[in-house]
Amino acid sequence: MVTVNKARSHTAAATMIPPVDSLLKYDTPVLVSRNTEKRSPKARPLKVSPQQPLATGPVPQPPKTKATPSTSATPDPTKQAEEILNSILPPREWVEDTQLWIQQVSSTPSTRMDVVHLQEQLDLKLQQRQARETGICPVRRELYSQCFDELIREVTINCAERGLLLLRVRDEIRMTIAAYQTLYESSVAFGMRKALQAEQGKSDMERKIADLETEKKDLERQVNEQKAKCEATEKREIERRQVEEKKHNEEIQFLKRTNQQLKAQLEGIIAPKK
Repeated sequence: MVTVNKARSHTAAATMIPPVDSLLKYDTPVLVSRNTEKRSPKARPLKVSPQQPLATGPVPQPPKTKATPSTSATPDPTKQAEEILNSILPPREWVEDTQLWIQQVSSTPSTRMDVVHLQEQLDLKLQQRQARETGICPVRRELYSQCFDELIREVTINCAERGLLLLRVRDEIRMTIAAYQTLYESSVAFGMRKALQAEQGKSDMERKIADLETEKKDLERQVNEQKAKCEATEKREIERRQVEEKKHNEEIQFLKRTNQQLKAQLEGIIAPKK
C-alpha cells in the first residue's frame, strides 16, 4: 500500500502546480498523506515512507565493523546545510482534494545565469502585477521579499553562516518596517481622531453660533419693541404737555381778563366817592 502511494505521489507531483508562484525556488511538491478513506477521528493519517526493496530471499547480515570515532561524530555537511536551509526558509504545505502536499526549498546551488534569470523574473513580475515604482506598495514589497529570500537560499547553500547573518538582516528589516507601519497606523488613527474631534468641535461651534444668532435676533426684537414703546411714550408726553400748556395759557388769559375787570370795577367804585 505504501509502495502504491509512493508511486502515485511521484506521478502526481510531476504534474502538480505550486499553490503560489514565488521567486523563491522550491523543489517538486510531494504528497505527504491522503485522507480519502473514512477513518475514526483518532486515526493517524497515512504517511509516505521511503520505498523499501522487496526481499526475495534471506537477507545477509552486513559485516560488523567497528565505527571509528571520527566517522560517527562528524555530521554530514550537506545534511546540515539542508537543515539550516529548512530552518531559515521553512517548507510550505497545503491541502488539495483532502491530500496534504509539502514543498521544500530547493537545495540546488545556483549559477550566475540563475541570478540573471531571477533579476529578469523580478522585473517581469513587477510589470505584470503593476507594482508602483514609488511610495508604499504591498506588491513591490512582497516581490522584493521573495527575491531576498531567494538570495538568502543561494548564499546559505554555499555558506550557512553567511545565510544566517543575512537572515538576521532580513528579520531586522522586517521589524523596522513593521515598526514604521505601526507608527504610520497609529499616526493615521491619531489624525482621524483629531479630525473627528475637530468636526465635532466645529458642529458644536456652529450650533452655538446659531443659538447666539437666535438670541441676538430676540434681543434686537426686544430693543425695537422698547424703542417703539419709548417713541409712543414720548409722543404721548409731548401731546399731554402741549395740552397742559394750552390749558395753562388759557387760564392765564382768563385770570388776566378777570384781573382787568376787577381793576375796572375798583376804579369805577373809587371815582364817584371823590
